[in-house]
Amino acid sequence: PSPKAEPFKQWLSQVGYDRMLEIENPELAQERMKLLYEQKGYPKDWIDKRLRGIAIRQNLTDEWKKRGITEERDFAILTAEISKATFGMTPSQYKEFKGLTKKNQNLRDHMDDLELIFTMLGERVTTEISQKEQPETFQESKKIARRGGNVAGIARKETEKELGRPVSNTSNFLPKSDSDNDLLTSANNEEN
Repeated sequence: PSPKAEPFKQWLSQVGYDRMLEIENPELAQERMKLLYEQKGYPKDWIDKRLRGIAIRQNLTDEWKKRGITEERDFAILTAEISKATFGMTPSQYKEFKGLTKKNQNLRDHMDDLELIFTMLGERVTTEISQKEQPETFQESKKIARRGGNVAGIARKETEKELGRPVSNTSNFLPKSDSDNDLLTSANNEEN
C-alpha cells in the first residue's frame, strides 16, 4: 500500500507483460538484447555477430542434449575441448589471458570480431559433425568437440599467418569497469 511501492509494482507488471510478449514473439527478446548491447556501447556489426554466435551456441547445446548430455559440468568440459582446439586455451584460461577477473564478465562479450568468428566456427563444425555421426557417449562427444575446434584452430592459424598477428588478444572490446556488469549475464551464463 506504500506510495513508494506503486512505481515498483507498475514496473514489475510491465516487465512481466514484456516477457509474455517475448514468449509469443522471440524476435522481441532479440531486439531487447540488441538494445542492451547498444546501450553498453557495442557497434551494430559486432552485435549481429554476437547474436549469431548465441544462436549457433544454442544449436550446439540442443544437439548435445539430444545426445544425452544434460549436466552443466559436461557442457563446460565439451566447450573447453572446442576452445582448447580453437585457441589453445580453455574458456577460463582465455578469461585470465584477457584479464577478466569478475565472475559475471562474459568472455564472448570481450572478444573482437575474429575471436567471435572462430568461436562460432568451432561450435558450428562441432554441431555438424555431431549431427552426422550421432555420438552415443560423452567420450564420443568429447572427441567430436575436439575435432570441431581443431577445424577452427587450423583456420585461425592460417589467418594468423596471413595477418602476421595473433587472433587471440588481451584487449577487451569494452573497458573493464564496475559499469560493465551483468545486464546480459543471465542470457549468456551457459557460454562461460
